Amino acid sequence: MERNLILAFESSCDETSVAVIENGETILSNIVATQIKSHQRFGGVVPEVASRHHIEQITECISMALAEAQVTYDELSAVAVTYGPGLVGALLIGVTAAKTVAFAHNLPLIPVNHMAGHIYAARYVKPIEFPALALLVSGGHTELVYLAEPGKFEIIGETRDDAAGEAYDKIGRVLGINYPAGKEVDRLAHLGEDTFDFPRAMDHDDSFDFSFSGLKSAFINTVHHADQIHETLDRNNLAASFQQAVVDVLADKTVRALQAFPDVHQLILAGGVAANQGLRDRLTTELAAFKNVELVKAPIKLCGDNAAMIGAAAYVSYQQQQFGDATLNAEPGLSFAYRA
Repeated sequence: MERNLILAFESSCDETSVAVIENGETILSNIVATQIKSHQRFGGVVPEVASRHHIEQITECISMALAEAQVTYDELSAVAVTYGPGLVGALLIGVTAAKTVAFAHNLPLIPVNHMAGHIYAARYVKPIEFPALALLVSGGHTELVYLAEPGKFEIIGETRDDAAGEAYDKIGRVLGINYPAGKEVDRLAHLGEDTFDFPRAMDHDDSFDFSFSGLKSAFINTVHHADQIHETLDRNNLAASFQQAVVDVLADKTVRALQAFPDVHQLILAGGVAANQGLRDRLTTELAAFKNVELVKAPIKLCGDNAAMIGAAAYVSYQQQQFGDATLNAEPGLSFAYRA
């Protein structure tokens, strides 16, 4: 097999990452420079701060990725980069760096949808079998995506307001948990019980869409009311009740989608919230009823933003000869296609 080496860039939010991927399935290097500590004091990502950090870190990340992979520019087959969705300033840093490397070394440039990258992180577990269904759960997105064939994505359901990860961070602030709150809320949830019975919005709706703003508001109102009457609520039970409501809706909608698309061979769980143990356990249990559907969970270390996932998605585009050029620009509102 010809050795295909892709230098991949990811800078859509607050992680600066550069990776070298071989044949779309082997990670030779995956450098991730995190900015979490810089944003914690603000309770979330500040776009201008994120952009400045990307500028400071991206050149060093390139050098480290090539050195760790023991690869030179002359050995590369292509350069790939996230061009959306994400923060426009942050995206522009990665796009500019990738275009510069591609031009300087006469390499093909591959634009990658950030969400496609999350889905293709599952490629490091095993090959994707089509057609497949992906439950994509992150800080900015909650989507059910149908994959008819390689490189083809169709949204069949999405959140109408807050994404699941966004809701975790917002209730985390109420609980006094530093950003990002998802991991700690998940830990607390395993210590408590679902005693508050928070709402499961749209759980019985005919569509595959989600809604988490009502749940978030119910949680915040419950805590604020208790504060006003000087009542102490159990943090573990609060976390458990919130997480149970989120997991119930995600799992119920996913099961219904699998029933509606009986041709699906795999369910892919991907995105930052895909690292949530409660969600992973619930889907494992639910999939026992689907004998012909395999659950493929993105590796926990690749659930967050990283360039390795971008390289995996880029390999499909490389095989299909789908390249960009010098006019490539950041598209912060980039999305997949919708089903009619």
